Amino acid sequence: MIQSMTGYGKAEIQFENKNYVLELRSLNSKVLELNARLPSHIREIEIQLKKIVRENLKRGKVDLNLNIEDNSESGAKTINVAKVNQYIEQLKSIEDGARLELLKIALKLPDTLKSKIEDFDENEIKLIESLLKKAIDALNVFRSDEGKILEREFNKRLENLESLSKELEMIDPERRAEIQEKLRTSLEALELEVDQNRFEQELIYYLEKYDITEEKVRLKNHINYFKETLDSATSNGKKLGFITQEIGREINTIGSKANNFKIQNMVINMKEELEKIKENLLNII
Repeated sequence: MIQSMTGYGKAEIQFENKNYVLELRSLNSKVLELNARLPSHIREIEIQLKKIVRENLKRGKVDLNLNIEDNSESGAKTINVAKVNQYIEQLKSIEDGARLELLKIALKLPDTLKSKIEDFDENEIKLIESLLKKAIDALNVFRSDEGKILEREFNKRLENLESLSKELEMIDPERRAEIQEKLRTSLEALELEVDQNRFEQELIYYLEKYDITEEKVRLKNHINYFKETLDSATSNGKKLGFITQEIGREINTIGSKANNFKIQNMVINMKEELEKIKENLLNII
């Protein structure tokens, strides 16, 4: 089962007159990039929270945001007097005005109100860690749901590739016969007497240069391997990316060896389907 790197997870709880809300958001990234925004009084546990995230999430640009709101009377917001006075002095340097008017303006500026939260204890640490794990679970559910949508898209593109491959199989014998007949006609036009056995040997050599049998077989095998990896228990976007590269290599070789207008058109359509697969693979874990 594949998972998308895009996701959102949220968990919240009330504990001892405090409301805890923890959110995780993730976007595409080649590796795991983690950014945490935590209340200042619990900054010292940031490392262990990040460790939990790394143990449970493989790839993606992940933003962790924890908000703690104290609902008790002791946790009511107070005025940050020092910050307000700084703002008033700065406003005075810009424009003279009554202190009361300047105070009204200053109170609307950032960090002028603050709420005092007591130091955390071991119980609160365990609660936050539990909350984080719940948010990770919610994020993974979101990623799995997104992965199901992407899986349907992959299967659609793979079916198109298989359909084009089957058409190619049907046209290829006709292409080989056309190449052989063209060579015979060109030789006859020269009105030269040739050794038939030598001609057959040269013809076989020439046809082998344009033979795409091995490429067709490998293309089919790579598509099947992509499907198997898609259905595996774990999501592996990097592995799918490598298989896609191999599919592209076979398609390019078929295009360069085919020497046939119809097959060239099929190759173009195959490349278009493959590009759509590559675009979506950028979002797979």
